[in-house]
Amino acid sequence: MISVNDLRTGLTLEIEGEIYSVVDFLHVKPGKGAAFVRTKLKNIRTGTTQERTFRAGERVARAHIETKQMQYLYSSGSDYFFMDTNTYDQVALQADDLGDAPKYLLENMTIGIQFYQGQAVGVDLPTTVNLKVVQTEPGFRGDTAQGATKPATLETGITVQVPLFVEQDDVIKVDTRTGEYLSRA
Repeated sequence: MISVNDLRTGLTLEIEGEIYSVVDFLHVKPGKGAAFVRTKLKNIRTGTTQERTFRAGERVARAHIETKQMQYLYSSGSDYFFMDTNTYDQVALQADDLGDAPKYLLENMTIGIQFYQGQAVGVDLPTTVNLKVVQTEPGFRGDTAQGATKPATLETGITVQVPLFVEQDDVIKVDTRTGEYLSRA
């Protein structure tokens, strides 16, 4: 158990059977009445955020989340298979457990998978990934004014907007948080 007075950003808590990560918190001590802590919590399983207020000194359960480095092996239907890089144990995860991660997964890629009581609850992707452009329309000379963009389909199947100078078979860097083009790799 941890006091809400000791909260800090990134801490994981277990509240009413759900696991939350502290996104933001504020200790409020009004001139009249008892102090309280206003928090913004993100549900690790669903990704939704909620605001919650606690009385100062109230205690909540801390959730201990273990992050394991795992290598992506392959997918079969909606199952994605990963191997623990330390123990070589294989784990199958459903697409729902991975969130947006399948859009950026390449075979043999190593990512961090978060486990709570033996169950996968989240994925730590690298901030950027390098992906190959498999299909895009050619850019035309003179079409470069004002940073024009065009759609490009990448090797994982996602479509991102890229500048006109990007051609098919180019390798580009994509931000996994926003899904946007960053630069050529």
